[in-house]
Amino acid sequence: MKVTNRKRVLVTGGAGFLGSHLCERLLREGCDVLCADNFYSGAKDNIVQFIDNPCFELIRHDITFPLYVEVDEIFNMACPASPIHYQFDPVQTTKTSVHGAINVLGLAKRTKAKIFQASTSEIYGDPQVHPQSEDYWGHVNPIGIRSCYDEGKRCAETLFFDYYRQHRVRIKVARIFNTFGPRMHPNDGRVVSNFIVQALKGDDITLYGDGSQTRSFCYVDDLIEGILRLMDTEDNFTGPVNLGNPAEFTIKELAESVLQLTGSRSRLVFRPLPSDDPRQRQPDIRLAREKLGWEPTVPLREGLKLTIAYFDKLLAEGTGRAL
Repeated sequence: MKVTNRKRVLVTGGAGFLGSHLCERLLREGCDVLCADNFYSGAKDNIVQFIDNPCFELIRHDITFPLYVEVDEIFNMACPASPIHYQFDPVQTTKTSVHGAINVLGLAKRTKAKIFQASTSEIYGDPQVHPQSEDYWGHVNPIGIRSCYDEGKRCAETLFFDYYRQHRVRIKVARIFNTFGPRMHPNDGRVVSNFIVQALKGDDITLYGDGSQTRSFCYVDDLIEGILRLMDTEDNFTGPVNLGNPAEFTIKELAESVLQLTGSRSRLVFRPLPSDDPRQRQPDIRLAREKLGWEPTVPLREGLKLTIAYFDKLLAEGTGRAL
């Protein structure tokens, strides 16, 4: 029997937008990758190109149930991350964050694996501090329509740090800010995919509020690089660490950029602001620069061009990408 020294890596939510990019990068770096996904918001199209790779394995699994595998590292990416998906079944969203964290942490404890948690900028809620640094505790509504995701992710962070303190599990926690790129779901309700699809179809571009609320957009390749650098740090650096692009844009500026890059004649239309929608969001990434030597390198317009090309191809194929 041939014995290899390949690192065995589990990626939960590996068929999702971020998870599939992470699987691709890990395969490129010579890892054996086990992708676990229940396909609630992930898509087989995201990973079909890996299926014939002998170093890739796919299992359909919901992490609210325990998973019994042998691995060296775990990347916990599983959880619907767009409001449309996580608000459809809010109880299940909370269970995915909380029960899922307990299950993957139990697996890490048993196998002595290093484990990464994909947390979120949503733990800061509608922030009263700007930009947001890791020592800010947030301003979160615990009973609103977004709470299943916001509070679920906050509780997952609690569990990660309790397993670290109580069981010495080797944890890494990143708070991920708005990320975009190819393989986003065209109907996920996120602002970048919404604007691009609407512009390419010639539909009205829907802005909520007056479009003055701000976001910071990080291209997916930059984010994956930050995640892997975090996993490679010494065990005594756990995070949480912000990963995102500190360049801040208004939603209206984003819409205007998409119109310009697509050449669309779509109109901007304004709708009431959803409940608990943050007014501003910008990461303070000084800790990532110091500890990881990381900062984004892909400008917004360059990332938008690549993402527009992806969606243009999807629409031309007439599939819109099936779940």
